[in-house]
Amino acid sequence: MKNLGQMMKKAQEMQSKMGEMQERMDNVEVLGVSGAGMVSVTLSGKGEMRKIEIDPALLNKDEVEVLEDLIVAAHNDAKSRVEAQVQSEMSELTGGMELPAGFKLPF
Repeated sequence: MKNLGQMMKKAQEMQSKMGEMQERMDNVEVLGVSGAGMVSVTLSGKGEMRKIEIDPALLNKDEVEVLEDLIVAAHNDAKSRVEAQVQSEMSELTGGMELPAGFKLPF
């Protein structure tokens, strides 16, 4: 029974650390860019879009599709950077312990 008590204590510690990590990630901002920096998207560490910047040179009504593609590309760039940062934080939190496939934390 001693091992069970230790496991419960470690699980509670990990839960507390995970809550702290989630708070930190909400305050993190990650920048994704496309079009050689002509479009940038800023996401929170939780993946929420906070800001978008578009170079005025792209504001041409005849090239709306290009702008749309650049926005999507910048968002995807930022999203992949957020995922990498979350994975790094989780690796620190779990001490490098691999989680089962499809098991996503903290969201």
